Amino acid sequence: MKYPYALLAGLLGALVLALPAAAGEKTVMGWIEKVRIYPGNFIVHAKLDSGAEYCSLDAANLTEFDRNGEPWVRFDLTERDGQKISLERPLLRTATIKRHYLKAQKRPVIKLGVCLGNIYKETEVNLVNRTGFQYRMLIGRKFMEGAVIIDPSATYTVEPECKGAATLE
Repeated sequence: MKYPYALLAGLLGALVLALPAAAGEKTVMGWIEKVRIYPGNFIVHAKLDSGAEYCSLDAANLTEFDRNGEPWVRFDLTERDGQKISLERPLLRTATIKRHYLKAQKRPVIKLGVCLGNIYKETEVNLVNRTGFQYRMLIGRKFMEGAVIIDPSATYTVEPECKGAATLE
């Protein structure tokens, strides 16, 4: 073959042009975005984390209790501006979270409505004290799969605007 580099460049160019079509209806978002939490209609700054499988939310004053014989959790959310809300949600399960170089941790898992851009999903979220972290929420792969491509050079590219999102009570 006389021009192998030209052929390789042509194939790579075709691949790059085909990439958006392969992405389907995915939305490109920054690695940091605002999300809206339901119930509560509460804005949280979140890190889109392809290294995390599930969503994780900062929960202060986390308490497990029984309601009509069923396990529930009560916790507080605080945003950067100091706004606080308390939520009570049914406990779905307890997850064991593997952490790099640290001991595995057990965390309560609940279901919340999460709005990221115009994507609304009722999703499982594990609760943990994240006060040592800059962002109060991690959005994991299970939430983003099939819908989001992360641009690591961008932040705050979309506003959480989901129509008819407040279905969870």
